[in-house]
Amino acid sequence: MRRTVFNEDHEAFRETLRAFIEAEVVPVYDEWFQAGIVPREFYYKLAELGLFGINVDEEFGGAGLDTHKFEAIQYEETARAGVNFGGSGVHVLLALPYIKMLATADQKKRWLPKFVSAEEMWAIAMTEPGTGSDLAGMKTTAKLSEDGTHYVLNGSKTFITGGVHADRVIVCARTAPATPEDRRHGISLFAVDTKSEGYSIGRKLDKLGLRTSDTAELAFVDVKVPAEDLMGEENKGFYYLGKNLASERWGIAFGAYAQAAAAVEFAKRYTQDRTVFGQPVAAFQNTKFELAACKAEVDAAEAVADRALEALDAGELTAAEAASAKLFCTEVAHRVIDRCLQLHGGYGYMNEYPIARLYADNRVNRIYGGTSEIMKTIIAKDMGL
Repeated sequence: MRRTVFNEDHEAFRETLRAFIEAEVVPVYDEWFQAGIVPREFYYKLAELGLFGINVDEEFGGAGLDTHKFEAIQYEETARAGVNFGGSGVHVLLALPYIKMLATADQKKRWLPKFVSAEEMWAIAMTEPGTGSDLAGMKTTAKLSEDGTHYVLNGSKTFITGGVHADRVIVCARTAPATPEDRRHGISLFAVDTKSEGYSIGRKLDKLGLRTSDTAELAFVDVKVPAEDLMGEENKGFYYLGKNLASERWGIAFGAYAQAAAAVEFAKRYTQDRTVFGQPVAAFQNTKFELAACKAEVDAAEAVADRALEALDAGELTAAEAASAKLFCTEVAHRVIDRCLQLHGGYGYMNEYPIARLYADNRVNRIYGGTSEIMKTIIAKDMGL
């Protein structure tokens, strides 16, 4: 089955990115892993490579394209090499769509050139310690000053990927109480400068996986946010969040597929090189059957991920379709990576092997961006159930 989602330009980008990863990331990745964070300076290298400006208009220093296919290649190539780029994925996949959708002409002039150059790294803060998937239950507030010049932000957020290195964070906060008819009413979005007085970074969270991704707790104590940094209209934040969840969930789905594909290659190479009872592990029928079954699942996940990618680029990916893609691809990745680790034996449990890191990294795919249970609820509702 011939894959048609990428053209010659995409493959040329793939070659460039693969060479960059081999030269700039692989030699130092163990250091990043032990430190639990990617150096801030690395993001300037990604900017020089053009990764932050692909979907940004040329007038702001970008390439002026409108596609997620280059992001898809990044998922495949980082998984293939057993590395990741820290919290920079949030910068492009999560934050940029909000800027493009909501920013005024003046805001774009202020924000996008620095976004493209990595002078300002962005993150997004939705989840709170007591809310999780129930975003409508958020307690963080933003109250407009009497003179209307600024909002006063108070509250806290957690699980904020990119939160340590972020220079500006899209913070979701209540600007009005929820109503009995609509709990989602009253949420607004703000582009908060992390250098603001009263803004603080709590713990850099110690996670099971994604060790090089800086995930943090944030706190806001009487943070003054200029009124001109409100994104979109007041009280419509929940609607905006819903508009962009499809692209976020596609990203998780595609990343999970890419991880599963990489796991099969890791297991294939390992079992071909590893000898037991006088022959390669790959020579045993059980190994062949396991890898063949995993490959079949990866092929199916690739088809789903590619179809969702084409729908996303066409502006046609629905919330239910994105949920279905995320549910399927993350569950496939869970099964495949577990089986591929098993084929590594005891060495699969050692962090020096990429399969071990991949096993830990993959687990969160069924939680963040909406749990698998939330995905099933969305799909069932779309079915009329």
